This record gives sequence, structure tokens and C-alpha cells, in this order.
Amino acid sequence: MKKIGIISDTHSYWDEKYLHYFEPCDEIWHAGDIGSLEVAEKLAAFRPLRAVCGNCDGGDLRRMYRETIRFRVEDVDVLMKHIGGYPGHYDPSIRGTIYASPPNLFISGHSHILKVKYDKTLDLLHINPGAAGMQGWQVERTLVRLTVEGNKMTDCEVITLGR
Repeated sequence: MKKIGIISDTHSYWDEKYLHYFEPCDEIWHAGDIGSLEVAEKLAAFRPLRAVCGNCDGGDLRRMYRETIRFRVEDVDVLMKHIGGYPGHYDPSIRGTIYASPPNLFISGHSHILKVKYDKTLDLLHINPGAAGMQGWQVERTLVRLTVEGNKMTDCEVITLGR
């Protein structure tokens, strides 16, 4: 069993609440627009970090993290990309991959809009954790926690960090 903390769109903003809410997590996944090496390093020093670069991330972060990653946690196939869209409206840059070989879990960021949605056509769960940073149009800053056990994803929690 793995407890996962999912975050996106920090845009260089650091909040000690990240560590508080990710305390029970085994891994942290950042869905892009990290914004600074400092944020990535603080998260990686706290828990193992899997991350993708976002459209606002600069050269250092682009050298450290790819645009798309695919990996397994327990028996769950995970695909993560910053600009990914959502079920029924996947971004053209990832749509072909998703339809050709659907993952069990698709994580994206970019929109700053929290969305947890099941794609019944492709039998996959999509999570966009919203934005945890201060830059953008989101009304509330959010992140997500999720438990993965075998091929099951349970205990999906949305955590509100404030305005």
C-alpha cells in the first residue's frame, strides 16, 4: 500500500502546509509548473518525488524532469503530464497516447482547476489537484492525497490550503 500526495502549479511558492499534509504520504507527485529548484528540492528532501515539467518551468527544471512520465505504483499504471486536459477533452499532445494505451490513473495540472473525474470510456481515473501556489486564478489552493493498494485507488482526499 502506498499513500500518494499529488500537487501541481506551485509556481515557486512554498507553503509549510505541504509538508504537514504530505506527512502520511510515501511519495509526492508534482504535475508541473514547479517554478523553482528550491520547491522541487524541498519536496524531494521530504519524500520521494516524481514530477513533470510544466510550460512555465525553466531550463534547470526541464533538465531534471521530463514533460511526460509513465510508471507503476503497486499494480496501477500511472501517466502524468502537465498539460493533459480531462476526460472527453484530452489535450492533443497526449490524446493519442491515452487512447492507444490507457493508463489506470492520469494526472495533469495546468488549468488550476481541481478535478477528480472517472473516464468510463477508457476505464481510468483522472486527477488534476488544482493549484497549490499563489499565482493564477484559482479561488482556493488545493492538493490531493490518494491511497494505491494493488490495483485499487482509494481514500481520495481533497485538501484545501486556503486562498
